[in-house]
Amino acid sequence: MLRLAEKYGANPVDELPMLFQRILQNAIRDWFRRQKVRSAWTTLLSAFVPKRDDAEDADPLDTLEAEGEPGTAAPSGPAEEVERSQIVEIIETEISRLPPRQREAFLLRYWEELDVAETAAAMGCSQGSVKTHCSRATHTLAAALKARGIEL
Repeated sequence: MLRLAEKYGANPVDELPMLFQRILQNAIRDWFRRQKVRSAWTTLLSAFVPKRDDAEDADPLDTLEAEGEPGTAAPSGPAEEVERSQIVEIIETEISRLPPRQREAFLLRYWEELDVAETAAAMGCSQGSVKTHCSRATHTLAAALKARGIEL
């Protein structure tokens, strides 16, 4: 309702119901798209975290520990450590193969955790372009990782 009032307050009253419906539909679609992308990357990143029963809704990025950090748990074994490092290397390689604008949008949105408006300002483009670049990057990465045997 706020978007309608802010952007279309000067429009004729008979147009407002249609505009409100479109704004509502777009907001709902954006929300579901964000959830889909977030759940895909949460699923991928959760492979790096040992299973724990006490934290169902824990953010996988919060549970990853940096090398040399005090209290760092010992790896579960050399095979798991090698496998994780290989997966990280594959992901980095596939990210580096993305076109520059897609890579920039992807890294700003998902690794730097900027919102769409901040990413658009940083890249000097529209918010729609950021969404398009991120969507294309996500689909390209998912396909490349699946081709290499990494399932999301």
